[in-house]
Amino acid sequence: MLVAGADVEAELLGEVSALAHPPRVVAVFRRDDLPRGTRPVTLTLWRVGDPGNVGTLLRAADAFGAGIALSEGCADPTGPKAVRASMGSLFRVPLSGVDEPAGKRVALVPSGGTSLSDLQLDGDVVLVLGAEREGLPAEILERCEERASIPQPGGGESLNVAMAGAIALYELARRTR
Repeated sequence: MLVAGADVEAELLGEVSALAHPPRVVAVFRRDDLPRGTRPVTLTLWRVGDPGNVGTLLRAADAFGAGIALSEGCADPTGPKAVRASMGSLFRVPLSGVDEPAGKRVALVPSGGTSLSDLQLDGDVVLVLGAEREGLPAEILERCEERASIPQPGGGESLNVAMAGAIALYELARRTR
């Protein structure tokens, strides 16, 4: 629902902004009005605590038509840093709880999994990504049917969780073109 705006002094906007250069426009929204639900491809984020990563993954999900499922312990997607990193995607990508999406659960692990490009997938897919330091705990790995890794021929030890999620979504989208 769109509501008429009101003029506010620039100094007041500066006082309530966390940005170095305050915005000229501010929106207020209800969390209950954010999109809810699932899509055929979902990124499940397990305790991803960095709001910048959560926002970036929302943006990647938006670009590739995926949904996002959040576990407890994830950064708040409506926090200022996550909202900024999502670049508006927060208002288009459906959010769900960690157990809501249906489909084949694939744990994205730094190494030792099936190469993402070789993964056999039919139907709905739930890509499960863990926090950068801790990764995915054993109980979450056990709930996944597959483990997949992104080959890193350059010798890197691992990828940032937001990069890994974006690459995985691109690979799935590339296959369906």
